[in-house]
Amino acid sequence: MDKFIVSARKYRPVTFDTVVGQPNITLTLKNAIRNNHLAQAFLFTGPRGVGKTTTARILAKTINCDNISKNIEACDACPSCKSFIDGNSMNIYELDAASNNSVDDIRALVEQVRYPPHLGKYKIYIIDEVHMLSANAFNAFLKTLEEPPYYAIFILATTEKHKIIPTILSRCQIFDFNRISVDDIVKQLQNIAEKEEIVAEEDALHVIAQKADGALRDSLSIFDQLVSFTGKKLTYKDVIGNLNILDYDYYFKITDDLLAGNFSNILLAFNEILNKGFDAHNFINGLASHFRDLLVCKEESTLVLLEVSANVREKYKVQSHFCEASWLLNQLEQAGKADINFKAAKNQRLHIELTLLKMCSVFSSETEPVKKKVELTLNQAPVVTKVNPVIAAAVPPTASVQVETTIVSTPSSPLVKEEVTASPGIRKTVSISGKKKADVEKIQESILVEPIPIDNNPVEINKLTECWTHYASGLHTDGRMALHFAMVKRKPEIESDSIISFTVDNVALEKDLIEN
Repeated sequence: MDKFIVSARKYRPVTFDTVVGQPNITLTLKNAIRNNHLAQAFLFTGPRGVGKTTTARILAKTINCDNISKNIEACDACPSCKSFIDGNSMNIYELDAASNNSVDDIRALVEQVRYPPHLGKYKIYIIDEVHMLSANAFNAFLKTLEEPPYYAIFILATTEKHKIIPTILSRCQIFDFNRISVDDIVKQLQNIAEKEEIVAEEDALHVIAQKADGALRDSLSIFDQLVSFTGKKLTYKDVIGNLNILDYDYYFKITDDLLAGNFSNILLAFNEILNKGFDAHNFINGLASHFRDLLVCKEESTLVLLEVSANVREKYKVQSHFCEASWLLNQLEQAGKADINFKAAKNQRLHIELTLLKMCSVFSSETEPVKKKVELTLNQAPVVTKVNPVIAAAVPPTASVQVETTIVSTPSSPLVKEEVTASPGIRKTVSISGKKKADVEKIQESILVEPIPIDNNPVEINKLTECWTHYASGLHTDGRMALHFAMVKRKPEIESDSIISFTVDNVALEKDLIEN
């Protein structure tokens, strides 16, 4: 049985070109080698698992190589490279400052610096976790670091640069390593999966990359763990089940229910989440992240901030179309308050449930239910508005449709009322509280009209209801859930021979859904 080697070691980069996610740093180091402008002390700093020690080893191997390629990469064939690969190089020393942090350890290292290399041009000293050195050890190191022999190069690595004394920092060239992006981690995982003949879903790899939080080494450890669990096939369901991560679908479903005002479905979904063992605090933070992702989808320029797979990105783009920015900001504010007050709440479940109910009625204190009236009057121009496709079969002959849309807001808001004639036989009246005239004109233009053939029968409630239900069912099939919920909550009513009305609960949201 072959000895198992973890992916973080097996696929550790061995050249500058294979370092993941740090192109600026590797290019700078390659140019320094090419131009013979190597500093005598480097400090590599950044989060864990981003390639600091790996890059230090590649730099040490390359500058001592006897046959550096034109692309500034080590040949891996000369005696210096072979000794480094075999782990017995006499010119490259690694010191773990976490366990060798005393002044005596540094004095022993300084004593070695006095002797020139017997093979190669440089003696390289890699000191990992250098911030763990004691104050006396730092002071013993200062003079050698400032004026080392021409053949000595020091490469220091740390995750906590703020713990290193300024006198050390001033003697080093500092390279700040960045967190590795989700896309770069996913690409690396895909390459490893292909080499290991593992079938991995893209959504599954995205979850692993997000869980790693920018650390490639962490993502490889998670990858190995999940492969041990699933075998040669890595699916999204297996990943979220093994890592105890809440499925995206819960957040999409709860958001749809919030848009539709279905508070009972929301409470049932939250209960199901708790029964599966998920923490309520993590849930509300995850919901806030979901609202944030919907918000960045509102503009094309901010889509790059959405670190999800292509499939999930499309879901976010579709749902964001039904969410106004102001609504999302209100929801983020509610989630933020819930997060801050969660630990202080005695009944934490009730605390989150109340937050969800508040989210469900964000607009209830600002707006009132509104009626959209379709008034039928005799005229020679047989047209019907595009905003009411389901009423087409119920409109009588030689009739025109008059659409009146009224938005009722707080009584203190000023009222702007505009009236225009779109074409012979149709009048559109839009009353907006607290809006500028330009906004009113924009809303008027969005209510389009288009002629369609109509029957010669009076309006019948049964036929109208049948058309309405059929159209709403088609929306469910097409995945337009928000509009589907808005239409199935209530049925259209015939107020008189000439007026058909439909009532919506959420003016700011459902009005636009019905019209568009």
